Amino acid sequence: MGTDRVKRVCIVGASGKLGRYMVQHALERGYEVVGVCRERSVPKLAEFEGRMTVVAGPTNDPDVIRRAVAGCDGVLTVLVPWGVQQHASGTAQAVLDHARPDARLVFSCGWHITRDGGDTYSRAFKAALRIASLLGRLLRYVEIDDQVEACRRVFASDTRWTVVRGSTLEEGESQGLPAWSRHVGDPVLASDRTRRVDFALFMVEALTDDALVQEAPAIVGRLTPSALAHADASRDRA
Repeated sequence: MGTDRVKRVCIVGASGKLGRYMVQHALERGYEVVGVCRERSVPKLAEFEGRMTVVAGPTNDPDVIRRAVAGCDGVLTVLVPWGVQQHASGTAQAVLDHARPDARLVFSCGWHITRDGGDTYSRAFKAALRIASLLGRLLRYVEIDDQVEACRRVFASDTRWTVVRGSTLEEGESQGLPAWSRHVGDPVLASDRTRRVDFALFMVEALTDDALVQEAPAIVGRLTPSALAHADASRDRA
């Protein structure tokens, strides 16, 4: 899908830190933007007042999503596993059910999501994931397994999807479009750091990159040591 075919974009989870960066990038590209967020979070989008349309409501509510994605050429979705009410899978399913059949669907998640089992995780990463999953269930705060289920549904669909898997996020000025690889554990990803503003940039750029259709890229900051080393090695081979 070329840039000229993307005119209207829906951002599900627009009021969060990642969502607001995506709104900013999308507006800079001249897209008409529709944002979805909980009613109590609408004030977080005040800086964009008059420049976007806001649909207030739960992002896992099918009726809310149906209204928001109507007429959109692309949908950017932050898959957040809030609570223990299948929030992430409900959001993903609503987008899959109600977005236009030819729309570009781009979802965000973490490195723990694996599509083909080819990812390699360190012991520290797996231990931290187990602890976070356990505490999340005990406190009824997050449901990491539900994000896994959400992505399983996306992977099984025949839509024009991309699942962007983010490394550890940090704030800071943009370093440019992140580097990516198909599998966690690849040397280019070793630094495990991405600026949040650049995660959002990758999401928005994916709307018009057909090479990313039905891919699950794991990303890392372009100026991190591992990404720079990979770029140098690629130039040497060339």
